[in-house]
Amino acid sequence: MTPTLFGRWQTRILLFAVVGSLISLPFFVFSGANPVFFVVLIYIAAFGMVWDSLYNYLQQYRWDHDWPAALQLIAGIWEGLFFGILFNLIPLPGVPQDEISVGVYIVHYSLVWVVMFTVSQTVMRIFFPRWRFFGGQWL
Repeated sequence: MTPTLFGRWQTRILLFAVVGSLISLPFFVFSGANPVFFVVLIYIAAFGMVWDSLYNYLQQYRWDHDWPAALQLIAGIWEGLFFGILFNLIPLPGVPQDEISVGVYIVHYSLVWVVMFTVSQTVMRIFFPRWRFFGGQWL
């Protein structure tokens, strides 16, 4: 499947809203109902939509116009590092720097990303056949 930009955005929003929220729920509960993990999800999803524009542009230069799983892995690492550095350098509204440590951020982001990647490579292909054949669009 070669995702379109609109398909990338739809998939990102769906995965962050469903999978990301489910993974963030235990962090929310064990942090004493601190919503910072959901705010982080929103920021990463929003920044990711900008990155998707760049990924879609770069993908056009590949001979098959596709983005293999190895490059998705690199993109996930890059996004996590980018937001982690941004999070530590610039105070973002809704994300107090003293409420989430770097270690907790790494665990949270890694879990969310690995589960989202796995779901996108397995479950999405089974339950959303339209998604697979229409450039990643599920609507």
